[in-house]
Amino acid sequence: MEFMSAKDASVLWGISQRRVALLCSEKRIEGAEQFGNMWAIPKTASKPSDPRKISDDDVMKPVVKWAGGKRQLLDRLNAMKPKSFNRYFEPFVGGGAFFLELAHGDSVINDINPELIAIYRCLKNEILYKKLIEKLDEYTLLHNASSNMEAAAEFFYSVRNLDKSSEYSDFEEWEKAARALYLNKTCFNGLYRVNSKGFFNVPFANKQNIVLYSKKNLDSIHEYLSCNNVEILNGDYHDAVKKAKAGDFVYFDPPYDKLKKDKDTHSFTSYSKEDFGENEQKSLAVLFRSLSDKGVFCMLSNHNTVLIQELYKDFNIHIVHANRLINSRVEGRGPVEEVIITNYIQE
Repeated sequence: MEFMSAKDASVLWGISQRRVALLCSEKRIEGAEQFGNMWAIPKTASKPSDPRKISDDDVMKPVVKWAGGKRQLLDRLNAMKPKSFNRYFEPFVGGGAFFLELAHGDSVINDINPELIAIYRCLKNEILYKKLIEKLDEYTLLHNASSNMEAAAEFFYSVRNLDKSSEYSDFEEWEKAARALYLNKTCFNGLYRVNSKGFFNVPFANKQNIVLYSKKNLDSIHEYLSCNNVEILNGDYHDAVKKAKAGDFVYFDPPYDKLKKDKDTHSFTSYSKEDFGENEQKSLAVLFRSLSDKGVFCMLSNHNTVLIQELYKDFNIHIVHANRLINSRVEGRGPVEEVIITNYIQE
């Protein structure tokens, strides 16, 4: 009889390695044998049913507020994902709501924003995670010690301006990650925006007392990332899906095509210094088709615009409604039509 490790089983079944080990110890995986601290699981074993009841408090939630966040559409995305797939890819991970919802055992995530990716890398690594928590606690203590709103604002802008210093490039990854999380939680409307030089430029949200994180949530994300085969990339989205093969699943959640009423550039897409305009939307559509031809399951979210309808007219286009929560103008927020596009038909 051939055996596999708990890590191999976690990838195959899409659950965490620790959960596989626990199920083995509970004798819920037939034929599993323990050798020291290791489990040997028959390759013919079936994925065990897991009767745990997951409450809202147990579900991993994004640690950052991000433009285009998908929490409000998770039910639709879950209903439209492939029934089964091998490796999962998300080349525009952002806040990662769908990625964390899937919690797939074998995943690749990517984003072009280096500070955002620093957060994920710190959440995955045991040593960096501890340093991240310590720095977040330091930021919380210093901010909340402000005697008034003016003092809180002064501290906020001192942190915001760190990326303009010559020493910033020498900052450790956990320092950049903590700074990004602090700014995300204390800036106006949770808006992450950089200028053409890559400097964070969102103003203070006038918060004198802050809570930067939920320890329970961060611990859950740390456990998932550290116990599973999750590759974290910081680069171009084309490169992020180069290893995608037939039977894998790629979810694209790019910066959206601008709605007609937003052509005055107030629509939010500048989460990095690189623009994502019409040419980039067309390039992404070419990649979507290329992966489709290889047998890769592809799903994509975007605004319901003429351009997007034309680019993906040969695929399955589903119109959904969402609320735009992040915009530099109050009148720019509210209900909006989006599309979820797939290259497969969900049975």
